[in-house]
Amino acid sequence: MSFLDLPSPLWVLGTDTGVGKTHVASRIAQTWTQAGPVIYRKPFQTGVTSAEDPEADASSLRGPGIAVETGVALRAPLSPLAAAEKEGQTLDLDALAAWTTRPVPNGTRLLLEGAGGVMVPLGPGRTFVSWASDLHIPAVLVARGGLGTLNHVLLSCEALMLRGWTISLVILNPDLDGAQKAALENAALLRRFLPVPVEIL
Repeated sequence: MSFLDLPSPLWVLGTDTGVGKTHVASRIAQTWTQAGPVIYRKPFQTGVTSAEDPEADASSLRGPGIAVETGVALRAPLSPLAAAEKEGQTLDLDALAAWTTRPVPNGTRLLLEGAGGVMVPLGPGRTFVSWASDLHIPAVLVARGGLGTLNHVLLSCEALMLRGWTISLVILNPDLDGAQKAALENAALLRRFLPVPVEIL
């Protein structure tokens, strides 16, 4: 599947933190610029001092034809809930949902990136998937290529599909763990269990 064929708006989600969501988001955004401008939004960014921090994911996306926006930036490299509590904050999830779904200009594609895995806590009793399910936006799911990815992908897909999500694509990222051979085998197995395309980055 070409990234140009992916729908907009679109979430880039991960089975875990550090699986390459931002790298995949960057690849998608750069491809989309072939068809017009792109807006990249990250509602929750942790582990940075501000949205302009060089470590912020947005810094990897910024480029010609790509505008970047950050909802809330939190200093601790933790889940949004834990990071907010360390700063004495309670995240306004309704306001962040409205911010995330703000209209974009005609002809502009909207790319969204989650924080951590799909079940990461955002607020008391609220996980990412329970919050974002109300937005009805399809997703790409990014995962490692090697050992453990079958379980992580199947659990994440089940959590999403049980809540009515459309998963446009599952992407295995073997460069993360040097598991190119395992990724081929895992992708073949996942295609037997999932009703969605599975590809290797």
